Amino acid sequence: MKQIVVLVSLVFIALSTRSQQRLLTRSGFISFYSDAPLEKIEANTRTAASVLDKKTGQVEFSVLIKSFSFRKALMQEHFNENYLESDKYPEAKFEGKIIEEIDLHRDGLYNIRAKGNLSIHGVTQERIIKCVLTIKNGVVNVRANFIVLLVDHNIAIPTILSQKLASDIKVEVKSELAEK
Repeated sequence: MKQIVVLVSLVFIALSTRSQQRLLTRSGFISFYSDAPLEKIEANTRTAASVLDKKTGQVEFSVLIKSFSFRKALMQEHFNENYLESDKYPEAKFEGKIIEEIDLHRDGLYNIRAKGNLSIHGVTQERIIKCVLTIKNGVVNVRANFIVLLVDHNIAIPTILSQKLASDIKVEVKSELAEK
């Protein structure tokens, strides 16, 4: 009986220690912007999920493509059906690791880079994404801005629409991660 109590206690301690190393959110903000000659297109979501392991620096962001909302319903429909094919490729994801050696337990402002794989539209590209981390009282705020080239993810633009959709899309990420 004593052995079972000790074993259960060790499992509980291991699980609670591990959870203290992981920060997460399910309400991250991601927006993108296309600045083409004839049209400006912008969409965003506040349902991005992200996890950061404070011990290893491993990081993951994921977002359901259908969660992006647009100013015009027709733009959203075309985005999901014709360009991102969200029924076939429902999620975009970044999985990587912070390159710099920083203490994620220590308050401060850190300019870091995360190296990993960005998967959009069924195509995975290795990327290094610059981020700013603000750590205060165990909460990590992440901010990143980067460009996604549509050609890198096999997202085709019909010639007739080339003046309405930019080939390079500006992406902004903001996320607050905390222990849950």
